Amino acid sequence: MKTPQNPYRCILGRVQPEVTDLDAIKRNGWQGQHILVIAEHDERIDLFEREIIRRIGDRLYGSRTSGGRHG
Repeated sequence: MKTPQNPYRCILGRVQPEVTDLDAIKRNGWQGQHILVIAEHDERIDLFEREIIRRIGDRLYGSRTSGGRHG
């Protein structure tokens, strides 16, 4: 059974936000305000860099296992 394509478009489609490019937001944050956002599991960084990021995060915001916050 063929279903006809809907010729009508939802009028709310015009107000839907566009797909956000998260890497562009992160890039602009670093270039404009020197704010760095890195996921610990980012495949673009090596094991040594991941460990540094984890230690900085633990020092500033507390260990993920402790549940406490510092800073």
